Amino acid sequence: MPAGVTMMAFSFPASDYRSLMSFYKRHVFFCTNCRDNGNVCCEDHNATEMRQYAKRRIKELNIAGQGGVRINTAGCLDRCSEGPIVVVYPDAVWYTYMNHADVDEIIDEHLLNGCIVDRLRI
Repeated sequence: MPAGVTMMAFSFPASDYRSLMSFYKRHVFFCTNCRDNGNVCCEDHNATEMRQYAKRRIKELNIAGQGGVRINTAGCLDRCSEGPIVVVYPDAVWYTYMNHADVDEIIDEHLLNGCIVDRLRI
């Protein structure tokens, strides 16, 4: 029986694991959670619009899709007081941002050049 890698409840042969993990070079999650109890949340900072902006930007740069970058929505990432929040995988780097210029810097420095943006890192 071939050696495998268990991922969550699924088991894959080791040779398949690598191809699954490399479908995107980087996967970016924008928290777009909206709390209905009045507590601070990422959507208070226009998180959905900022996610849409990032998606447009990576498409313009021709880095979207397989082998490149995927921008996704995430529910609450439990770091509301530090928000708005974006996390980049597989690097596991967490950022906050306030405007398009901050999102541009994350895209230009981290996603394009592999350099962590320390001033936005949380």
